[in-house]
Amino acid sequence: MKDIWRDGIYGLIVGDALGVPVEFTTRQERKMDPVTDMREYGTHNQPKGTWSDDSSMVLATLDSIKEKGGLDYADMMRRFNEWWTHGEYTPFGNVFDIGIATQKAIAKFGTGADISECGSSSEWDNGNGSLMRILPVCLYLYERQKKICTSEDESIYALHMTSALTHGHLRSQIACGIYYFLVKAILDCDGTLINRLQTGVNNAFKYYRHDSRNNGELIRYERISDLDKFRLCDEAEIKSSGYVVATLEAAIWCLINSDNYEQALLKAVNLGDDTDTVGAVTGGLAGLYYGYDMIPEEWIGCIQRKDWIDSIISK
Repeated sequence: MKDIWRDGIYGLIVGDALGVPVEFTTRQERKMDPVTDMREYGTHNQPKGTWSDDSSMVLATLDSIKEKGGLDYADMMRRFNEWWTHGEYTPFGNVFDIGIATQKAIAKFGTGADISECGSSSEWDNGNGSLMRILPVCLYLYERQKKICTSEDESIYALHMTSALTHGHLRSQIACGIYYFLVKAILDCDGTLINRLQTGVNNAFKYYRHDSRNNGELIRYERISDLDKFRLCDEAEIKSSGYVVATLEAAIWCLINSDNYEQALLKAVNLGDDTDTVGAVTGGLAGLYYGYDMIPEEWIGCIQRKDWIDSIISK
C-alpha cells in the first residue's frame, strides 16, 4: 500500500531543502554551476538538508490536521504564529525565510485579528505562500472524500479558506484548487504522469468554469490547459519567481519534461530564483507519483530532524 502522506510530504521537503542553498540565485548562475546534489550553506548559510518556510508551514498544517482530526483554521494560524515568533516547526529553532504577505497575515493574527481578516486579497498579494503549504490539506480532503463522499464544492471551499489565511485573492485560491485536482489525478488515474496531470487540469478548469466569476482569473492559467503544447515551451518561457502562477507553471513544466523524481527536482531548482518553493511544489507532486522509495536515498538521509518529521506523519 502506498503511504501517500510520506510520499507527498517527503517529496516536498526534499525539494525545499534542495533549493534552499541556491535561493535567489539567477538562472545564469545555475547554468554555470548547476545543482546536482544536496548542498550546504549557500544563500542562507544553512547545513545540508535544511528546509525552509515552505516545509515549516506544511508541517504546522499537517500537525494541526493530525491532532485536530480535520481542518481547524484558527489552530493552523496559531501554529503559524508559533513558527514565526518562536521557531517552532523549524530545523534549528529559527526562521530564516518568510514571505511578505505571510508575515503580514501572521502579524495580524498575533494582534488578535479574526482569521477572516488576516490574509490580504489585493492583486499584488499573489505570491506562492499558500500554494507552497497546501499539500497536507489536499491529502486530507482526498482521503475524506474517499471515506464519506464529500462534494467538490466542500473541498474547494476548504482549500480557498486555507489559502485565505495568508493569501485571499481568487488567483491564489484557484492555484490551490488546481493543485488539489492534480493531486487527485495523480492518485486516482492510470497512465503516464503527463496524462494524469492533464486529467487534473481538465477537471480543475471544468470545475471553475461552472462559475463565470472565475473566468477572469482562470485565464491566468491558460498556458497549462494543454500540457502537450506547454511541454514544448522553451525554458526561457518558464519563470521561476515567487508569483503563484509562475510557480505552478514551473512545477508542472519540470514534471512533464522529466522521467523520475531526481530529474524533475534538479530541473526545478536549476531554474533559479525562488528555488526552494518551486522545488517544494514540484516535489510534492513528484513524490506522490514516483513514491518515497524513488527519492534518492542520500537526499532523504540528510534531511534535518527526520525522526521528528516521521513522528508527525505517523500520528
